[in-house]
Amino acid sequence: MPDGEWNALSAGTGEEGRESSPSLAVLAQQAENHFERHFGRPPRWLVASPGRVNLIGEHTDYNDGFALPMAIERYVVLAADQAPGGTPRIDLFSAALNQQQTWCPTEPQKDDLEPWSRYVDGVLRLVWERNLRFGALDVLIASNLPLGGGLSSSAALEVATATLAEAVSGHTLDPVDKALLCQQAEHDYAGVPCGIMDQFAVVFGQQDHLLLLDCRSGETKLVPLTDPEIRVLIIDTNVARQLSGGEYAARRSECAAAAKHLAVASLREARWDHLREQDDALSHRLYQRVRHVISENERTVRAAERMSAGDWDEVGALMYQSHASLRDDFHVSCPELDLLVELLQQQGRRDGSVIGARMTGGGFGGCVVALVWQTGMARLAQRIRQPYYEQTGLRPRLFTTRPARGAHVLRSELPRLGE
Repeated sequence: MPDGEWNALSAGTGEEGRESSPSLAVLAQQAENHFERHFGRPPRWLVASPGRVNLIGEHTDYNDGFALPMAIERYVVLAADQAPGGTPRIDLFSAALNQQQTWCPTEPQKDDLEPWSRYVDGVLRLVWERNLRFGALDVLIASNLPLGGGLSSSAALEVATATLAEAVSGHTLDPVDKALLCQQAEHDYAGVPCGIMDQFAVVFGQQDHLLLLDCRSGETKLVPLTDPEIRVLIIDTNVARQLSGGEYAARRSECAAAAKHLAVASLREARWDHLREQDDALSHRLYQRVRHVISENERTVRAAERMSAGDWDEVGALMYQSHASLRDDFHVSCPELDLLVELLQQQGRRDGSVIGARMTGGGFGGCVVALVWQTGMARLAQRIRQPYYEQTGLRPRLFTTRPARGAHVLRSELPRLGE
């Protein structure tokens, strides 16, 4: 998904060479202050919605497979207040872009809406159809999610909008329906045929847990990551990604074509014997796509099992295997992603500070995710930044996170006297 258009703050560099960012409490206070300066009064509602990173299980969600995402400690925050008038009018201000969009989501969609506001528009139109009433609203968007990093700031914004609509209307959506509604908004209003992983991770995220998601049934299983010495390191290549372009849609189309050729409803149902039987009939490209999906589903389920057992050596090996498959069979990596994974793997061999690493997200740029030991972070950051810059001319952005809570309301006030 086209990520990061709502980034409100420029991250600095922390003492370990990682990107520093304000805490959620600080970001929420900044959003509140910015709202008051822009709209002339304090907000009544504040909601927070995290980004997500997928530890393993890539390009499996739209194939009805398995994924192992988690919510991260970077957020989209919406500050909002009721505006005069009863018509459902939205005044939406982006703190990052210093742009404002105004429209009525119950009238025909405006052709001139900026792409970043269409995620909000789509969700509001869909919740209105479900009788969540919100009237006229002034809304400000702030975020500390990295720009273009593939950490699902689109899903974070969608789920934040749905959470705000729940708070304003006083009605809640079933969590599964909420995730699916946000996915539909991305399909129908942003033009991105995403799977369900991003929205499910943002809705169902739990502190200190990953989420083993069955993308066919929608069932979820919490996988603990409670060891305080293990951190999730996210490195942004600084290569921006735009999944509304043709490559992402092409992969979906190829997977659908392969499933049809194998006479299965989705590649979730494909088996190794199917692939062997069709070796000569499938094109080499489609053969590779199927091989990735089958093997990635197996790796994802296995990684969840071994993580629960504390078998970090095998978890790391599975992450490296996943990256190789995405690079060689699914062809969604890029030289910058490959370089970062190689540097991390070398460092892990050198001092054991890195458990495993892989590209994460749709690919073609974006981020690498790694499991690392907290004690080796300072040295690791130094040994990644310089060689990456020397070989690419780009400066990577690094930050660590623990699994975070999903979208939630920070403040919800009753109407003021006289309203």
